[in-house]
Amino acid sequence: MLNKIKIEELFKCETEYLCKLFESSEYPWEILPKIRKLAEELIEKGIVGYKLISENVLVGHNVKIHPTATIEGPAVIGSGTEIRPGAYIRGCVITGENCVIGNSTELKNCVLLNKVQVPHYNYVGDSVLGNRAHMGAGAVCSNLKSDGKPVVIHSDTDIETGLRKIGGILADGADIGCGCVLNPGTVIGKNTSVYPLTMLRGVYPENSIVKSTKEIVERKEI
Repeated sequence: MLNKIKIEELFKCETEYLCKLFESSEYPWEILPKIRKLAEELIEKGIVGYKLISENVLVGHNVKIHPTATIEGPAVIGSGTEIRPGAYIRGCVITGENCVIGNSTELKNCVLLNKVQVPHYNYVGDSVLGNRAHMGAGAVCSNLKSDGKPVVIHSDTDIETGLRKIGGILADGADIGCGCVLNPGTVIGKNTSVYPLTMLRGVYPENSIVKSTKEIVERKEI
């Protein structure tokens, strides 16, 4: 299972300005401490076709931002992204293209690849969301253990990350049902779907359907 939680097994980075971040790390949580630096570099150097709309906030073309949304820098918002009413971007956020950041959704220190949807009442902190990943209404990424100790990734063997805050790792095509809670350091494999109201902890395989914490079935192609 260890090889299944490496970046190369979870994501295909198609966003040029993010590829450096993914190529420089082996495991996805290693990206988290690097987000601020990359965001600041992109803002300083600029991206062709992107513009600064406020201090430390760089956005691409055709980005829709509702007047009641709040964006704190450093933040880089990919082209075609929609930021809906009441969304709160707390800084150190980089998105790919054509994402949806929905009403009352809060993002902090995270990376979203292309076509990610966090459309309704989601919290995504210290997390990495792959291409076309989707979180149903009210699904959240818990990023801090109750005891405040560093997060451990519970795979076939426990991996000590040394990081106090890690939220969710959603591979390309992962789909999280409404009301789910991802405990710190949860990893969802490629094209895996999770039933609503599921409490998640540990590593879940790719191409699966998570019906409950004790029932995981292989996704069958139709």
